[in-house]
Amino acid sequence: MAYVVLIKFVDPPITITQITNAFGLGLKRDYVAWEDMSYNIKLAAIASEDQVFPDHIGFDFDALEKSLRPKKKKKKSRIPLGGGASTITQQTAKNVFLWQGGRYDKYIRKIPEFYFTFLIEMIWGKKRILEVYLNVIETGPGCFGVEAAAQHFFHKSAKKLTRAEAAMIVAGFPNPKKFTPVPMSRRVAWRYPQILREMNHLEDDEDIRALLKK
Repeated sequence: MAYVVLIKFVDPPITITQITNAFGLGLKRDYVAWEDMSYNIKLAAIASEDQVFPDHIGFDFDALEKSLRPKKKKKKSRIPLGGGASTITQQTAKNVFLWQGGRYDKYIRKIPEFYFTFLIEMIWGKKRILEVYLNVIETGPGCFGVEAAAQHFFHKSAKKLTRAEAAMIVAGFPNPKKFTPVPMSRRVAWRYPQILREMNHLEDDEDIRALLKK
């Protein structure tokens, strides 16, 4: 609990995922403040990973319920391709306090993930959750956070990312070691125009606009 409160005010010193990556790919990261991240990267993350982020309490129960249904014929769903049933808050809890896990131990991880998700929603608030998320998420080979990705792929700061560049970075989130903007992988080329369209659709949402203007 004390560590959760601490991270409301200071950046996480290191995460388990960062440690495991550092031995093979190195570790490129540079935590930046909310105001040093472009509006575009914040909107792109919400558009791709968790479109109801401002409205839920850490869990998107509609998306979770859909993910647990027996698999049927594929049809269009409002669940973003990147996030699935996991909200940005859940992903942040996992990235900061837990481990990525494999196919089976993810079920063991779910109980502490739910616990930390609830805590950070109550203690941090939405703005801090999104800020930490964009600083600790894996964004490329050995890269963590949007600043490292912006510098690595586009040779600029995260504050100067265009809409297209932001969408390209976020499009690689399922596997950023493999799905890269430069050189552009097939996954990123296919996905990032979808994210741009979703950004345009969501931009007028009052709750999202209010959050991103803070």
